[in-house]
Amino acid sequence: MIRGFSLAIHGGAGVMPQSRTTPEREAACHAALARVLDAGEAVLARDGDALDAVTAAVCGLEDEPLFNAGRGAVFTREGQHEMDAALMDGRDRRAGAVAGIFGPKNPVLAARAVMECTDHVLMIGEGALAVSRAAGLEFRTAEYFFTQERWDTLQETLKMEEAGTLDDDPARRHGTVGAVARDRHGNLAAATSTGGMTAKLPGRVGDSPVIGAGTFADNATCAVSATGDGEVFLRLSVAHEIDARMRLGGMDLTRAAEAVILADLTAWNGSGGLVAIDRDGTIAAPFNCEGMYRGWSVEGGGRGTAIY
Repeated sequence: MIRGFSLAIHGGAGVMPQSRTTPEREAACHAALARVLDAGEAVLARDGDALDAVTAAVCGLEDEPLFNAGRGAVFTREGQHEMDAALMDGRDRRAGAVAGIFGPKNPVLAARAVMECTDHVLMIGEGALAVSRAAGLEFRTAEYFFTQERWDTLQETLKMEEAGTLDDDPARRHGTVGAVARDRHGNLAAATSTGGMTAKLPGRVGDSPVIGAGTFADNATCAVSATGDGEVFLRLSVAHEIDARMRLGGMDLTRAAEAVILADLTAWNGSGGLVAIDRDGTIAAPFNCEGMYRGWSVEGGGRGTAIY
């Protein structure tokens, strides 16, 4: 058992192929992941809650335009942003989630407002925005969320669709950010946020804000934040499947997570990965695509970041 804290983050599976990635881009991603680890570690190092740590980490990821969430969110096929987020507290399975929203600077804080200020778990549209405003969250305009890279990717995707040459590049199909943590008191938490798929239909919602699919936490077993082909993750209930294999099947975290991602997800032609942590602080981060932006920190056991 790890007696201190553990933290794992991801900036999405389906990274740019290594053959097309510049050293400068790789360095920028590693630096961004390190900054996010700093934010989560700062909470945990002062005996903070796992829930506060994953919230801080995901806010940091949402503020980084390199990743598909918050400021770096991709565009729908109509050229708009629709963002999803969720978080879950392993102590009592409290959860909050939002889907299809635009405006809050940090969608994960909107999800937390749903959890803390309402009797609901998942809210959408104007209702979710009203809760966010009532909670005093910071809102930003379209100019803040616009990034030229995401806009150019949308135009490229639409042209490929029109020409019938659209490929299955995972970097185009999915991208999400997330964090899982175990604090010094043994509590687990998970948080996930995403802009969705490039050129998605307006109104599309993936697995990220769905508790048990893209986000899950229970102190008895594990905390999970997933990233990948949302439709497949939804159909497989990926996050809950890992919990069930641990709770009912007696598997350890590593075996359960690898079985779901490397076997089940692959068998269903899905692409992606996840970060997960168990009640002992063990971290798992399997993925079945070329890479996944990720970072980890174990108190007294080191930290690191990786892409491929």
